[in-house]
Amino acid sequence: MSLGSRRLGCGLTAAVVAAAAFNAVGVWGVSTALRVQFALEAIVCIAALVVGLAVIPRVTGLSRWWRMSLLAAVAIFLAAELGWQLAGFADRHATAPWLSVVAYFVGAFFFSTAMVLLIRAGRDHDSPARGLTWRKVMTTVLDGLISALSFSQFIYLARPGAIDSAALPRSTNTTVVLAIAAVEMVVVMIAVLIAMWYPPYRLGRANYMLLAAAVITLVSSDRLLAYLRSVDMSSLDLWIGAGFIVAPLLIAWSLLELPPRPRPQNELPTNWAQLTLPYVGFMGSTALLTFQVIVGRGIDVFFATTYLALALLVATRYLVAMRIQRMLTEQLVDAKRRLAHQAHHDALTNLPNRLLLAQRLDEAIRDGPFVLIFVDIDDFKEVNDRFGHAAGDELLCAISARLRSCLGRDDTLARIGGDEFAILIAGEVGTPEIVADQLRVALRSPFSVHGTSIRVRASMGLVSPGHHGLAPTSDDLLRQADISMYTGKRLGKDTAVVYRPAFSVSEDFPTALRQAKGGTPQGFRLKYQPIVELPHGAPVAVEALARWTTPSGMQIPPQTFVALAEANGLGAQLDALVLDQACADVRDAGLDMDVHVNIGAARLGSAGFEGVVTRTLERHALPAARLVLEITETVPIVDLVEGAAAIRRLNDLGIRVALDDFGAGYNSLTYLHELPVQIVKLDRGLALGVDPRRNLTLYQSVIGLCEALGLNVIAEGIETSDQAETIFTAGCGLAQGHLFGRASSLADIAGFSDVRA
Repeated sequence: MSLGSRRLGCGLTAAVVAAAAFNAVGVWGVSTALRVQFALEAIVCIAALVVGLAVIPRVTGLSRWWRMSLLAAVAIFLAAELGWQLAGFADRHATAPWLSVVAYFVGAFFFSTAMVLLIRAGRDHDSPARGLTWRKVMTTVLDGLISALSFSQFIYLARPGAIDSAALPRSTNTTVVLAIAAVEMVVVMIAVLIAMWYPPYRLGRANYMLLAAAVITLVSSDRLLAYLRSVDMSSLDLWIGAGFIVAPLLIAWSLLELPPRPRPQNELPTNWAQLTLPYVGFMGSTALLTFQVIVGRGIDVFFATTYLALALLVATRYLVAMRIQRMLTEQLVDAKRRLAHQAHHDALTNLPNRLLLAQRLDEAIRDGPFVLIFVDIDDFKEVNDRFGHAAGDELLCAISARLRSCLGRDDTLARIGGDEFAILIAGEVGTPEIVADQLRVALRSPFSVHGTSIRVRASMGLVSPGHHGLAPTSDDLLRQADISMYTGKRLGKDTAVVYRPAFSVSEDFPTALRQAKGGTPQGFRLKYQPIVELPHGAPVAVEALARWTTPSGMQIPPQTFVALAEANGLGAQLDALVLDQACADVRDAGLDMDVHVNIGAARLGSAGFEGVVTRTLERHALPAARLVLEITETVPIVDLVEGAAAIRRLNDLGIRVALDDFGAGYNSLTYLHELPVQIVKLDRGLALGVDPRRNLTLYQSVIGLCEALGLNVIAEGIETSDQAETIFTAGCGLAQGHLFGRASSLADIAGFSDVRA
């Protein structure tokens, strides 16, 4: 229904209502006003028929059938009203001919059929209804009793006027009058119950609510006319009779194609019918009781008894609603409690997670001394690889149970990731190393997993702020414990290392990089490994490899400090540092070779980093053609289109780009297809196969694919002559590995190149 049609319909509706209200004033006499009222009723009924006939061709299935049934009901009702009008000439006291009486019953049947089909049509377009619960059954029974009892009171008080032909079906036959009253009561009760049940978001709800309102308006107006006649008050007949105009008006609107309300995503919609309709009947009975007393009619035993029963039902309905509300509140509180538990606990082991540990650690920082122990299970990946992840999960649960048995009630054991645990021991601890030794000893007893005995070792990092001053935050303490643990792993697994304040200088590369303020951190240097041409092994290029030695003399693996730099948002700064130092070294050494420099994949598409590359080449007067940027992946390249565009911009500058470690990590055939690189470096893992024939076949396949794409290939990790022969036989002319030289200074490579020459 278009906006223009909707506005027109609203305008016509307002005009009809205004005309009915003006006619109810009766300025031209009651007799004439009754004729005008019927004319308006007939016009609106005919308009409803026209609307229905216009909509029916556009719908199918049950949506068409309920409209056809409703049109039949309207047509039959209009014919019955016309028969009564012709028989009584607008006399409200006249009886209807028997054909009209029968038509009223037939019309009620078609009205009921239309409502049933409408409900079924809406249900067919929606998901199946949920099963009944005792709450739904209880409230439905109570609501049905309330509506039936309140309407039966209305029928009871209106019975004198109804028998006097003042109500449908305009008959004086007592049996017929009681029959139509029973039909009306059942129809009203069903209409009310379904209106409360109908979901607010289901298709057809708006149509049904309009139709139910029309039925209730028609029946209420009919019974109210009979009631007013029974108390000898006919002055309001014209106003009450306006309901016979409003009802078909509502039917006309119900025949339209009305869209359902959008289904809510995050909250349940408010069903106002369910909240209000159960109490409307009681309010109506109360109003009826008050009116009876005002007009001096009083109430008899039946009305008083049924009213008390109705009050009892309403009170029971209220108590049931409160009980349901209480249960829903309890369920909500329980759901919130479960969500809070899930948010603060590990799903596998049910231990506190990092979030809850951080909260308790903050409390420990504030309240007093404690010891924090960071536990990492050594070589846990081998368990998953050998026995599967299910066995790994079972082992983690067993480890957590054993660690928990070593701790006190006030201590916290948390799982903070994968195979990593953290232990917070509150209170004064004399020697933290003793606590760690007790934990490591407890873990040494074999674990039985899937029928296999597994031994576990763990590396631990300890922080004891009570001895060395409190750290500012829980994140700092966890970082310090992590540093201590990794320090122990580098010294040898199954160790426990206590954090010392000096570690923040000697072991924390991100801090050292920040403190350098754009310069070279203490202990940082570059070494170079040659890339040679086969079969002679003459160096043709060098790859710059970053190295870092702590002030304490500990050499930190590149993958460790590079990953730390990336995690702390310093990856671009580190790459710029390596690029600048490599270009300076190559220029100072006077080495006429290409230089390969690793950059993180996150730098692709960074205009700022592309500017750094350009300025660095200009500053050191190094031709762009001698620079090869190797893309290393600590994270996948999410936007391949943007990555390809960035590589093309580098190519336009004369810089070549290599795809590093192809065959491992995130690198895939998709990258070969999407990224316009010039060089592919095969991962060292390809050279580790134990079957030379399979190695040769694999190299031939990959090298052949790269050559078909016009890409140069460099094989990494070549450590033996057999491996060199294999890749040369497979068609690879460039190689890199310990067989041709370990990482060293540029001077050593230059000397080796001179000897080869």
